[in-house]
Amino acid sequence: MEVTITQQQHNPLLKRTEVTFTIDHKQTRGTPTRLEIRNTLAEVLKTKPEVVYIKRIETKAGTMTATGEANAYDSVEHANRIEAKYVIERHQPKEKKEAAEAPEAQAPPAEKAPQPAKKEG
Repeated sequence: MEVTITQQQHNPLLKRTEVTFTIDHKQTRGTPTRLEIRNTLAEVLKTKPEVVYIKRIETKAGTMTATGEANAYDSVEHANRIEAKYVIERHQPKEKKEAAEAPEAQAPPAEKAPQPAKKEG
């Protein structure tokens, strides 16, 4: 997987670097996962993967090329304040997602109130 930064702009107000990138993924034969792209972008931007959030990934039909947008924040605290909750959850490794969902899965389902019998006639 080869990542090329096509556009990079620092946003001092939101304390992040906004990046547009292109991925050539002929070696992997499919669009890489969000976490793989996140780790590779972190290496290219010389930052930690925890502060990189992928906003969009789009693979062009019939090609092994994808384009996307990402934000790399100055710190995790800034990212947690600015990014939407679903975007932050989307970037969690599977182990953390399963651990967070485990208590919910063990909770008993809510019981339904009995329905009154219907009158025929």
